[in-house]
Amino acid sequence: MQAAPVRATAIPTFSTALRAVESLLMSSGQRTARRNAWTSVLEDRRRAKDRVEAQRVLEAVTSPLTSTRP
Repeated sequence: MQAAPVRATAIPTFSTALRAVESLLMSSGQRTARRNAWTSVLEDRRRAKDRVEAQRVLEAVTSPLTSTRP
């Protein structure tokens, strides 16, 4: 029984293929702008998660204080 042939080149991922098409269709400046915009989106999401976590911590710290008052 023979083993299946091994492929010498890796199959590109979807994101790699998308970048290749993007490079053919867009100018360099547009690619840079698009990447910068996506980086900004990811950073905004990270900050939003941080805000939610900070809010939860503040509520956890202040809720026992408000519930013990007469």
